[in-house]
Amino acid sequence: MARRKQLEALFLPLLLLAAVPAARADEGGVSFWLPGQFGSLAAVPGAPGWSLPMVYIHESVSGGGGKEFPRGGRIVAGLDSRVDLVLLVPSYTFPQPVAGGQAALAMGIGGGHMRTSIDATLTGPLGNSTSGSQTDTLDGAADLYPQGSLKWNNGVHNTMAYVMGGVPVGSYAKGRLSNIGTNHWSLDGGGGYTYLDPKAGREFSAVAGLTYNFENPDTNYRNGIDGHVDWAASQFFTKTVHAGLVGYFYQQLSGDSGSGATLGDFKSRVAAIGPQVGWFFDGGGKKYYANAKAFWEFGEKNRAAGWNLWLSLVVPLSSK
Repeated sequence: MARRKQLEALFLPLLLLAAVPAARADEGGVSFWLPGQFGSLAAVPGAPGWSLPMVYIHESVSGGGGKEFPRGGRIVAGLDSRVDLVLLVPSYTFPQPVAGGQAALAMGIGGGHMRTSIDATLTGPLGNSTSGSQTDTLDGAADLYPQGSLKWNNGVHNTMAYVMGGVPVGSYAKGRLSNIGTNHWSLDGGGGYTYLDPKAGREFSAVAGLTYNFENPDTNYRNGIDGHVDWAASQFFTKTVHAGLVGYFYQQLSGDSGSGATLGDFKSRVAAIGPQVGWFFDGGGKKYYANAKAFWEFGEKNRAAGWNLWLSLVVPLSSK
């Protein structure tokens, strides 16, 4: 029992990274939901009080010259995009039980740099076309991402329910290739499970959810309902270091719609897998947690694909 409590106390900072939101431009098979947001120990209850998870995300994707995508109210091809985002997620975990579980609230804020290039025919909203390459860069703010969760523990079994929203206040302009904001409201929710054996230092987590997207009023484009599964598995090799695998699967369940959806339902999908490593360290009498994970994507359809890197740091703000 003492060993179990020791490991659970060690894991607490990691749990705060379970649902870090990230912003992406929407439409054309690119979702409000950024796959890979959930990770190890996603459903395990955490430490009460305030904390500040900080996340850096680098993403590099391409669509190939033969693939067409709606972007900013026009059709483009030969898409290549690089994104660097920095996100802060001030979070509060309630000490009092709610519905027999542990409740937490958070707000994701941030911004970053995006560079998008195309090298093919461009089709405007009135049907006029021009040929040639084009590059667009943007430094701007992301949307706001409020979120809430409930978690329950029963021995080695842990379950959770969560809800997350997208508030369209980020940098966006119709006709621009690079947009960090989505310019539409979104709502995502789901549940997850974590098997945690503190004695052996092993865990496996999986979280599934659905995203409902509202219409972009500037382009009259509405993404369909999305389904996604994030998973992670790790082994603690010491009391402070663990490593393992992470992955995700994303599938659009219903087609895109609206007068701006000129390519039809344009259902998209993608999967990914990669390594992760995490470590705990002390500072000022508090326990910090850092994590690095990378994903290589495959099996994509109607979606630009490539690789992405996540670097995370959880800063505890409460005294305990």
